[in-house]
Amino acid sequence: MKNILVIGATGQIGSELTLELRKRYGNTHVVAGYIQGAEPKGELKESGPTEIVDVTDQEVIEAVVKKYQIDTIYNLAALLSVVAESKPKLAWKIGVDGLWNVLEVARMHGCAVFTPSSIGSFGTDTPHTQTPQDTIQRPRTMYGISKVTTELLSDYYYTKYGVDTRAVRFPGIISNVTPPGGGTTDYAVDIYYSAVKGEKFVCPIGEGTLMDMMYMPDALNAAISLMEADPTKLVHRNAFNIASMSFAPETIFAAIKKHVPGFEMTYEVDALKQSIANSWPDSLDDTCARNEWGWKPMYDLESMTIDMLQKLRAKL
Repeated sequence: MKNILVIGATGQIGSELTLELRKRYGNTHVVAGYIQGAEPKGELKESGPTEIVDVTDQEVIEAVVKKYQIDTIYNLAALLSVVAESKPKLAWKIGVDGLWNVLEVARMHGCAVFTPSSIGSFGTDTPHTQTPQDTIQRPRTMYGISKVTTELLSDYYYTKYGVDTRAVRFPGIISNVTPPGGGTTDYAVDIYYSAVKGEKFVCPIGEGTLMDMMYMPDALNAAISLMEADPTKLVHRNAFNIASMSFAPETIFAAIKKHVPGFEMTYEVDALKQSIANSWPDSLDDTCARNEWGWKPMYDLESMTIDMLQKLRAKL
């Protein structure tokens, strides 16, 4: 990777990924692509080039790729799970039609493409414990359907046109920097804010609901490490299971309460979020990612909790 375009650079992952890429590759080599109404601010705006890049406009994408001689595109444009259910047509337009535009530009200009998939790409028929790398994927949400389609479309462009497509299936991502934006796993971020603010947390996910989660530093490292990996060693491409930790609401509550003894939590289950969570894996088997490109997370629940509380106390 020499010159990188991040589409969706002001989003939950994109804002932090863009800065991390700039640290590793140099500020001038990473372009932050954004849409009108979601302009970069602060360090994200000041540290490197920014351009309006609407994933639904192929000509705009191509113009930016040519202007900056882009060789790698991180395509992070998507609606999160709960939002996608309320706007399914828009979710498809951004997630699938948008990816088609990115892949066409990549095909014409020789770019590698990273488009994240998700644990949402599985469904109720998928084995929920240690979900295999290769297994049935029959989701019943528009978010999940679009993610399965991005996996297949990315594979198609690799096998038919030789476009270097790669992806991971992200679990729920927990960040101390970017606030949640409409995902099923957002409770695992909100709960830390409540603890630091001294507020009782009202959990929208039911007790005993296991979901795979990951701390943002590990997510960023996965996205970058996969794109840096030796392509000759990749048996799979779109998309790799990656795992770090799996827990239910009562587990993360107990982890926080060790450090915030007076913290309290109650439950008010959100029916939509719960139904989505029930269709997702409890845990993932990430053996292929570990074997093919050396994936290894740095954080578990305890180390993440310590870091989250420390960072949020300083922030708030």
